Amino acid sequence: MENLVRTALAEDGEVDVTSMPIFAPDDTAAGNLTAREDGVVAGVPVACVVFEVLDVEYEAKAEDGDHVVPGQVLIAVSGQTRAVLRAERTALNLLTHLSGIATATRRWTDAMAGTKAKVRDTRKTLPGLRALQKYAVHCGGGVNHRMGLYDAALIKDNHVAAAGSVTEAYEAIRAVYPSLHVQVECDTLAQVEEALAVGATSILLDNMTDAELAEAVRLVAGRAELEASGGLTLERARDVAVTGVDYLAVGALTHSARVFDIGLDFT
Repeated sequence: MENLVRTALAEDGEVDVTSMPIFAPDDTAAGNLTAREDGVVAGVPVACVVFEVLDVEYEAKAEDGDHVVPGQVLIAVSGQTRAVLRAERTALNLLTHLSGIATATRRWTDAMAGTKAKVRDTRKTLPGLRALQKYAVHCGGGVNHRMGLYDAALIKDNHVAAAGSVTEAYEAIRAVYPSLHVQVECDTLAQVEEALAVGATSILLDNMTDAELAEAVRLVAGRAELEASGGLTLERARDVAVTGVDYLAVGALTHSARVFDIGLDFT
């Protein structure tokens, strides 16, 4: 975490040419990082690392996963004015981005309330920020898909085309990794039946209609976990969830989340 923070701080260079002429080295300031809208906060400990690296005193006033409202103080800070202002943007960049992901995730979770379905992230993340972005999804009430290409297999259409069939692709992976979690992407109900026949216990239903999803749930009858993917919107979330699938895969949680509005104001 500290390496990430130091890399981010280094992007601003060695000298703050605005603050240095205005504030003396011994000038001090205090302020609050305050929420300016309703939502879910994530990344408070990350932002605190920024302040710690720059020797700014801080006190966390909220915990990750908390629902916050406009005017609520998330972190109180104090220290040399130059240091506080140097830390401001990096801390806010991380905190607003992660809180935006958590807030977006909570909206999906709320939309599916009362069903068994859970919203799940994808690998559509920003380079270097995957672990934090997936953590923010967790803070918003979502669940994580595989972290990378190493911890689970996902047989997609290109794998099937190259191998010759779902069966051949699945068996090739099982021959090398007999205990690895394997998920099979299916575009049709016929592929769902093939995946079941070969022993798949996790199936990704790609770009299917609600009627097709419901039929897949009927065909599978609890023999495999089912994840809907492709073309999903928040407005459609509940309709998909009530088909009986276990997960909704939503890449937009991480690749398109709007930042959550938080500001630093001197007190």
